[in-house]
This record gives sequence, C-alpha cells and structure tokens, in this order.
Amino acid sequence: MQNKVQKKFQKKFRSTALLLTVTALSVLLLACGNEASTSETTSTNQGTELTNQANKNTDTNQQTTADEGDVGQTRQFKDWTGHTVTVPVTPQRVIYHGEVTGDLVALGVNPVGILRQEGMVFDKQVADAEDVGFPFSVEKAVGLNPDLIIFSNSDEAQYDQISKIAPTVTFDSFATLEERMRTLGDLLNKKQEAEDWITANKTATEEMWKKLREQGLKEGETASVFTMYPGNRLFVMAGAGLPQLLYGKDGMKPTPEIQKLLNEEMGFAEISTEKMTEIAGDRIFILEPVTEDAKQSSKELMDSPVWKNLPAVKAGKVYHFDIVKASGDAMSREWLLKELPEQIIQ
Repeated sequence: MQNKVQKKFQKKFRSTALLLTVTALSVLLLACGNEASTSETTSTNQGTELTNQANKNTDTNQQTTADEGDVGQTRQFKDWTGHTVTVPVTPQRVIYHGEVTGDLVALGVNPVGILRQEGMVFDKQVADAEDVGFPFSVEKAVGLNPDLIIFSNSDEAQYDQISKIAPTVTFDSFATLEERMRTLGDLLNKKQEAEDWITANKTATEEMWKKLREQGLKEGETASVFTMYPGNRLFVMAGAGLPQLLYGKDGMKPTPEIQKLLNEEMGFAEISTEKMTEIAGDRIFILEPVTEDAKQSSKELMDSPVWKNLPAVKAGKVYHFDIVKASGDAMSREWLLKELPEQIIQ
C-alpha cells in the first residue's frame, strides 16, 4: 500500500514540479519515473557528435526534413494512452509540452511551442519556440497554428481541451530513452534519425565507460546521486538523467538501498541526512540546485559531520553537476557523456 501511495505521490509531484520551473530540481524530478546527463561553452555549441550523426542530412534551420510528397498527407497513430489519432505523416509545426524537449531537438525537430525551462543544454536550438506554459495555454497554442501537439501527460480533461486545437497525441516521457526516441522517430517521420542516434549513443556510452575503466574506475564501484530541494529537503535520485547513465550497461552500481527504489519503480525518495550513511556509494554525485535556499541547504549539508565522515567524501570522490543540464532527455545525455569523464578524470 505504501509503495502505491509513493508512486501516486511521484506522479502528483511531477505536475507540482512543473509549476516550479524556476527551480532546477523540477527538471529532474519530472523526468524520474518507471525506468529503473563540460563547460558552459560546450553546452551552447550547436549539438554534439551524436546529434550530428543523427541529423547528418537535416537542415537545422527547418523543423523537419519532409519529403515534398509527404506534406499534407496523414496517417493513423496510436498514442501512449490509447487514442488513435489522425496525424500528419511529416509534421511541420509541432508543439511539445513536457520535460524531454531535447529528444525532439536531437532528432532535428525544433518545436514551435514548448514548456520552457531555462538553462538546458539545448537552449539555443529552441530560442525561437513559444513557451506554452503550465498549465498548457490554449490561447498561446492556437496562435502558433500547430499541425501536431505532443502532450506528455495522461490527464484526459486537459487532453480533451488541447485536442480541439490540432491533432494531439499523449507521450510517455517516463519511458526509456531508446523507447522515447523510437516513438518520436515514428511519430515525426524520423525513424532513421532515431536509429542513428540510438546507435551513436550506444557507441559513445561504451567508449566513455572503457575510458573511465582505463583511468582507474573499478568494476563494481557503487554510486549515489543526491540533491537538495527548497525547504531543506534532501533527495536521493534513482531514475532518469544522471542516475540512468550511471546505472546503465557497463556503468557503476546502485547501492542496495537505491536498488530497492529501482525495484519498486521509484524514481527518487526524500531521505534524512542521517540516512546518507546507508545510501552513499563509493562515489557521490551532487546535483547542484538553483534556488538560493536550496543552495544554502546544500552548503549546510556539506558542513555537517555526517557528510564529512562519508567514505566517498574522505576519498575525494564527490562530483558536482548542474541539475538542469543533467536531465534525462537525449541532448542532456550527449552533454553528460562528455561531462562525466571530465569530472571523474582529474
């Protein structure tokens, strides 16, 4: 019963966190769910090798690379929550409302409307997109004249309103990265680009872990990811974003307590400071918050005796990441594949 309540809380918290898009933790908590992320200059560059490979034939100044014959054609698409929707074969004006906008960007699709979160690694690519807000602004969406709306929510009442604007499909942003890329590749007529990205990501991930092993990362080392939320609330992260990469194939291992969260399909859990002694791994990753009160709470945590006595802290194996950039979307994954070895190899 408790697990069901916790899962229900997580889904409710997802919507609450969206309201707090000025805070960095919202990005990560929104992307945490059933599965069970360099410098500032690097983050603003036009894509990475993965995106370049996936978009090698894509004009990045256009939203899609539609064949002329596809424009105006439609087909049937069954969405996440079971709607069968008549959608354009090759959408030209997409609104994406959810937490993984970087998935679309990695496929060469720059939406005309998004749920904006400043500080993402792909900010430059979506600079011209309209923020359709939270809750979803029907008025703003109508003004964008979309031919497809992708809605990362299962709320039927909202869906009924939004689907009156344009063909609307629900999308599971809690699915695995590969599943999401393939779903979007199908929906956006970008199947080959999706497969290219998945292949490139797999290769880059394998090469990154091989490099880290050569630099001293031991087989079986454990890792844990923590962050502070406003209100002096400490969270251990287990789902998407940075944890997803850390606990993936060839990566590090979750500690037993974190593995329990993953087994229960819990993307995160609030814990006490004292609980860190049971959860902290051989290496600790801190997702740096944005709000001032959360920053102050982080400072107090790291001044505490509990923190200073953790083995990873004593060994100097603590790494700090920008919580906004270390998100769960495809573009953030590309950034993480570069940033992680830079942090660990010093």
